[in-house]
Amino acid sequence: MKKLLILLLFPALMLAQNQPKVGLVLSGGGAKGFAHVGVLKELEKAGVQIDYIGGTSMGAVVGGLYASGYTADQIKEIVLKADFMSLLQDKVSRREKPFFSKQHGEKYAVTLPIKNGNLGLPLGLSKGQNVLNFLTELLAPVDEIDDFSQLPIPFYCVATNIETGEEEILENGSLPLALRASAAFPSLLNPVDIDGKLLVDGGVVNNFPVDVMKKKGVDIIIGVSVQGELLKREELTSVASLLLQIINFQMYKKSDEQVELLNVYIRPDVIEYSVISFDRKIGILVEGEKKAKRFKVVFDSIAKMQPYKKKRPKIALQEKKFIVDRIIIKGNKNYTNNYILGKLQLRAGDSVSYQEISKKINTLTASKNFNRIDYHFEKSFQGKKLELTVKEEKILSYFRLGLHYDLLYKSAVLLNYNHKKLFFQNDEFSLDVVVGDKIRYNVEYFVDKGLLPSYGIRSRYNSFNSSLLYDTGLITGKYTDFSSSIYLQTTFDKKFAIGIGAEHKNLNASTQNISVDGKEDFFDKSNYINTYSYAKLDTYDKEMFPKKGFYVDLGFKWFIWSDRNNRLDELIENSAPFHQFSQLGGTLGFATTFYDKLTFQYTSQAGYTLGKKDSDIFDYRLGGYNQNYINNFIPMYGYEIGGLNEQSYLRSEFNFRYEVLKNHYAMFIANYARVEEDVFEGGNLFKNTKSGYAIGYSVETFLGPIELKYSWSPDHSEKHWLFNLGFWF
Repeated sequence: MKKLLILLLFPALMLAQNQPKVGLVLSGGGAKGFAHVGVLKELEKAGVQIDYIGGTSMGAVVGGLYASGYTADQIKEIVLKADFMSLLQDKVSRREKPFFSKQHGEKYAVTLPIKNGNLGLPLGLSKGQNVLNFLTELLAPVDEIDDFSQLPIPFYCVATNIETGEEEILENGSLPLALRASAAFPSLLNPVDIDGKLLVDGGVVNNFPVDVMKKKGVDIIIGVSVQGELLKREELTSVASLLLQIINFQMYKKSDEQVELLNVYIRPDVIEYSVISFDRKIGILVEGEKKAKRFKVVFDSIAKMQPYKKKRPKIALQEKKFIVDRIIIKGNKNYTNNYILGKLQLRAGDSVSYQEISKKINTLTASKNFNRIDYHFEKSFQGKKLELTVKEEKILSYFRLGLHYDLLYKSAVLLNYNHKKLFFQNDEFSLDVVVGDKIRYNVEYFVDKGLLPSYGIRSRYNSFNSSLLYDTGLITGKYTDFSSSIYLQTTFDKKFAIGIGAEHKNLNASTQNISVDGKEDFFDKSNYINTYSYAKLDTYDKEMFPKKGFYVDLGFKWFIWSDRNNRLDELIENSAPFHQFSQLGGTLGFATTFYDKLTFQYTSQAGYTLGKKDSDIFDYRLGGYNQNYINNFIPMYGYEIGGLNEQSYLRSEFNFRYEVLKNHYAMFIANYARVEEDVFEGGNLFKNTKSGYAIGYSVETFLGPIELKYSWSPDHSEKHWLFNLGFWF
């Protein structure tokens, strides 16, 4: 073996004047690139000093971390802790989403961009902002180095210019951005614009850039390849496999030439893994170590040729907080500094860490108003200066689609048109049109002023048929609501909002029966004006089936005017006149999870009417299971819609959910309510309490939840099967 080694290394040693310089080249290969870490670990054990590192895609990421000073064990720990699928999918925790998105943006199954008036497709499944944030956070210790030759180990990586098809060797600039570009796998991650060049994964043109290393003046080149192989005839069974084969032709055509340039060639046995085998990273890491151990004699011999070793700097995640004494924002045209700082919840003088900055950047990402957000810190007077460069999303319009079915509204298709920067900076327009058994629409226009009070306008039309209890008895009829409002809102830390507004309502409630004189009977066909205020808190980790968090929605309405008194002759006999009144109500809830499987969610609701209100049109109506009720309709398992109604109520719901399989839930629900003219009269809050129960099974899908439940109440003999498909809207 030693003789063979001498023969292999002899040409390189003859060229080396002193101790040989060692270059390390790491190929691309997606998740298979984790095997590089195992090889690095064995090189460290042997004491081999790496003098230059180059790589492509995942090889660039691993190589870039090592070149920056991380040890193999540290990189292994990073790999094991990271959720790479969430990173690649640009998932942002609900906690980081804007409050407007939590209220209005979580009911769509499909979102498509509108480009030049036509529906289009995104450039990739993900913008890759989470990947960039992740790399920026990890590489914070070398944040001020923009010449990769000045890193603890000189470094380069390769990307592909998607416009020209040319290879781009990245050796300066932002290291996180260079790594992000080198790993921008086509169709998975969006291309990256660097210095006017649109770049994608370097593997397209040079997945194993040994030839680049050959020009760096090193004496010994060690190459680690985790590339795949061309598919065999029997494996070419679909359009996808044919397209993959075409890509692989380009990717692997230079492999043999590159291997011939190596002094030491290592190929871990990872052929059974795919580029997205992120759930099998432990096995891939082991394969890298296993293969590298076979080269122990080679590594030991190289290490002996390097008597003079540079001291590797110690590096670690910078978790300590520091003061941001200046903030410079560049690249924003459509979104003001106040808007950006408001989303970041950051001001000059704040104390933050790199980890906290990453989370704040996620908030900007969640707004979907920015195509890319770059940031770095520089030393400043009292702390550090934050320089934030944003690339605004050029696509301002989107078409969104949702599907739903429930027993009240029946089948429905939700069509949404969303447009940003319609009239002003920071504004957003959203039009929902629900087509199905019941036509509905909802219009929202909101101007987000960030750190300043924001304002909005909304309009909604809603209609459904149901049996509702009125003073005259149980009536099967039609209920329609047309409402418009204006409001001011201030949001704090993306989770808490307070607001005031004024609203106009036009209500129609009629029977399906035709009276003797051939006219439709109306219980109400009046206009109302009210002012309102609210306070909302939402920290649930998910809108549907939350596992943790709190929810608060408190509101006050004062009905100050109505034309009902002028329309009494158009209503059924003995209809009550309108008097000014107020209503105070709210919802409190929390969710907590035990053993990561069993979730307990508690919801408490209450409503109370203040002042004289003879008409029952605004009574609280409890019953049914719908989560998209309007006005004073409240869910209550065990009862029909509107089965309980009066001027005040108290309700509590206890929901126990067990996650049988991933996104599959078995549940038991118990709810209790007291519905009276005045629930506080007499001081006995539990008198005449009604109860209802439900058991069910739910599955989360990209369309929304699919739910089947059976509900009953010991208060009566009626039983109900309940079904829901899709997000509630």
